[in-house]
Amino acid sequence: MQSCRLQDIRPKISPSCVPQKVLGTMFILLVWITTVSPLVILPEEPTVAQKKCQFSGKHFKGYFKVEGEPVILRCPQVKSWLWPSMPPNVNLMWHRNDSAQLVPVGEDARVHVKDAALWFLPVRQGDSGTYICTLRNASHCDEMSVELKVFEKTEASLPFISYRQILRLSTSGLLVCPELSDFTHDKTDLKIQWYKGSVLLDEDNKKFVNVRGTTRLLVLNVSAEDAGYYTCGMAFIHRGVHYNITRIIKLRVNKRLEETIPVIVSPHQTILTSLGSKLTIPCKVFLGSGDQSTTMLLWMANNTNIETAYPGHRITQGQRQEYTENNENYIEVPLIFDPVKREDLNMDFKCVVSNTLGFQTLRTTVKEATTFSWGIALAPLSLVFLVLLGIWMHRRYKHKIGKTYCSNLLNPRHQDFQCHPTKIKEIK
Repeated sequence: MQSCRLQDIRPKISPSCVPQKVLGTMFILLVWITTVSPLVILPEEPTVAQKKCQFSGKHFKGYFKVEGEPVILRCPQVKSWLWPSMPPNVNLMWHRNDSAQLVPVGEDARVHVKDAALWFLPVRQGDSGTYICTLRNASHCDEMSVELKVFEKTEASLPFISYRQILRLSTSGLLVCPELSDFTHDKTDLKIQWYKGSVLLDEDNKKFVNVRGTTRLLVLNVSAEDAGYYTCGMAFIHRGVHYNITRIIKLRVNKRLEETIPVIVSPHQTILTSLGSKLTIPCKVFLGSGDQSTTMLLWMANNTNIETAYPGHRITQGQRQEYTENNENYIEVPLIFDPVKREDLNMDFKCVVSNTLGFQTLRTTVKEATTFSWGIALAPLSLVFLVLLGIWMHRRYKHKIGKTYCSNLLNPRHQDFQCHPTKIKEIK
């Protein structure tokens, strides 16, 4: 085998030396990478935690709770029914506004995070403050705050922790024990106790009926004396610990609303339009001095609701409007076509209005407006007729003048002479 020596330096390299030189160069590079690369510090890309989070403001709903009871704050960016289907790569965190410490996940702590909600078991007055819910994924970060205020259950705090509800005088109505869905969604034997002031409303009460299995209390023949504070409560057991949950309702009794028989004043029975155009047909109802809120007004197509008849929303029922003209009450709901199609010409559209005193319907049909008009069609014929009549009258007039001139010019003895205006010029 031919040896490769460095002292014989010539432009031409022996082929047997090439593999040895390549192997040597690769060995040197490997040693350099192994020893030097650990010393090179590459710049790190910012992590999700380091990215700036967008603050979406304070949630409109504030929580006013009673000390010593369970409280659940829902993350305002996530609806409760959407949380089970949230993507696994979404990270949800809670923290208090005046603390950088995150609320722990799990059920061991008194305050913890569970199913996208912040749990207080139970809540204390010191928990009052602003809590921020943070949602993160690989590309987005969003924050929103929720206000919590905790009160001691005293008479002075009733205006802050009570829920306002209204019933009408001389009617029967329902009171609802509010904001219990977080504690009742898996209950089949729901039991709610009702109090008026401090008096328990038992089953034998003829005035108040506790609707079993629901969160409602039926008040019969409402009177002015029924106004005041009501308390509803239920028991809640979590991990073997018993809690009491109460809600306080302030009932206001208003005068009974007056109703009148509704009268539909529009639309017309036939609506002319063009195919492919957008059309709005308002249904206007006169109520006089009657109440507007108790009157139902809607549109139907072939005795079917508009939403069912047109699931594609090409034809929709517009927003309800309530207004007053000359001290008289009206309500109006438009029917909107976007656009009108030929199939709508055979549809039976009906405006329906009803309340406790009356019921009325008004049918209307859509027809295609024709562009043909007899007046337009006969106009050219009339013009031709007038031109021909003018020509005929002009010729008749010239012929009459010629005859008169001839009778005066020619001798009476020439009775057989035919006189024409052109021949008169030749005689001259």
